[in-house]
Amino acid sequence: MEEDTQWKGIENRIDDPEELQVLYRTLDSYQQYAKVAHFQTTHVRRQAFYALPQAHWQRLAAPPFNYLETLDKIDAAIESNAELARKIVKTGLEMFHVGVPDEGTGELKLPPQWQGSARPGDIDKARSTIRQFYRDWSAEAAAEREACFGPVMRAIHAEKQARGPSHPPLKILVPGAGLGRLVFELCLVGHDAEGNEISYHQLLASSYVLNCCQAARQHTIYPWIHTFSNHRSRANHLRGYSVPDIHPASLLTQTEKSQLIGTMSMSAADFLCLYAEEERAAAYDVVAAVFFVDTAPNLIRYLETVFHTLKPGGILVNIGPLLWHFEGRVWDRDEHDDEGDAENSHNTTGIADPGNFELTDDEVMALLEQVGFEIVARETGINAPYISDPESMLQTTYKASAWVARKPAVAA
Repeated sequence: MEEDTQWKGIENRIDDPEELQVLYRTLDSYQQYAKVAHFQTTHVRRQAFYALPQAHWQRLAAPPFNYLETLDKIDAAIESNAELARKIVKTGLEMFHVGVPDEGTGELKLPPQWQGSARPGDIDKARSTIRQFYRDWSAEAAAEREACFGPVMRAIHAEKQARGPSHPPLKILVPGAGLGRLVFELCLVGHDAEGNEISYHQLLASSYVLNCCQAARQHTIYPWIHTFSNHRSRANHLRGYSVPDIHPASLLTQTEKSQLIGTMSMSAADFLCLYAEEERAAAYDVVAAVFFVDTAPNLIRYLETVFHTLKPGGILVNIGPLLWHFEGRVWDRDEHDDEGDAENSHNTTGIADPGNFELTDDEVMALLEQVGFEIVARETGINAPYISDPESMLQTTYKASAWVARKPAVAA
C-alpha cells in the first residue's frame, strides 16, 4: 500500500459534481445507519407491541419471552454495528478530502448541505455492506468463503504451476472486488492482484478494513438483527461476530518473512469504461470473477472487455449463480437516441448502456466460445451460500457454476 489511509490506485480527490454527490450520499448513508436501523427495527416494534391487549404484552414482557429486553439488546447491537459504520465515514472523509472540520472537536464531518442526503436505497446498501463483513471478514464464514474462493484459488494455482517457477507473479484482475478479501488472499500467496469496484459503499468499507483497521477482531457486528423471522433461538438472532478475523497488514508482514507476497491495488470505476481502454489491452494473466458475470446488463460487453484485458493465453476464472441484476429493467428508446449506433460501436457508457438480456448457464458457455474463448474446465451445481446464517430456519444456497475459459495464445 502506498499510504495507510487509501487504496493504492484510487484517486483520492473527486472533481466531477455527480460523482461527488454519490460519494456524499454514500458517506451519509453510513452516518444515518444507526438512526434508521433503530427506527425500522425496534421503534416500530415497540409501537406494535404496546398496541397489543395489555394482558398479552405483559405476558410477552415477562420470562421466558422478555420481549422488551430483546428490543433493548437489538438497540445495543445496532450501536455496535454503527461503530463500524462511523469508522468507515471517518476514514472516507479523510481518504477523499471531502470533510469539513467540526467547530467543537475539529474532527472532519460531512458538509452541512449533505447531511441527510442519503436516499433509502443508499441506506439499504450501507446496511447490507455491514452484513457483508460477516461473509468476507469473519472467522465463522470461512466455509462460505471457501465455497466461492476455493475453486478460483485452485484454478489460479494450477495456472501458476503450469507456467513454471521462472514465470513472474501472475497479474490478476478481480472485477466486482467488494470488500477486498479475494484481492488480499491473492496478494498473500504471491500474485499481483488488482481489484475493481464501482460501489462507493464497497470501496469505502474495503479501504477501511484493509488500510485503517487497527487490529484483528476490532469490531463486533450483528448481521441477523434487522429481521425477526426464521430464528430458531434468540441467542442466534443476537449472535455477534468479530471482524476482521485477521489484521491484514500484520499478516502480510508476517508472511513476507517466509515467502514472497504480491501486491494489491484497487480501481474505483465502471469495469466496462476503464478496462475497455487501450492501455488495458493484454495487461492481465488472469481475470477472477466471483459472483460477477450476472451483474452485466449486456454480458457480451463484459466478455469482450475481459478478452481485451487478458494477455494471449490468459484465463478467465468464474464462479457464481446467474441472478441477473438488471432483469426487468425497461429502457425508453427515445431517451437514448443520441447515444449512436450501439450495434457496432465499441464505445460504452458502462452499465448505463441501453439494453439488457439474460442467458441460461448453457447459453453463457456458448457465448464464451463465440467471443473467442476456449473452455478449459466446467463444474456445475456447487453449493454456494451468500451471507447465509447457518442456524436460520430458512436456508438459501446457490447451485453455482464454475468454469475456466482461456484466451487463445495465438489469435485466430
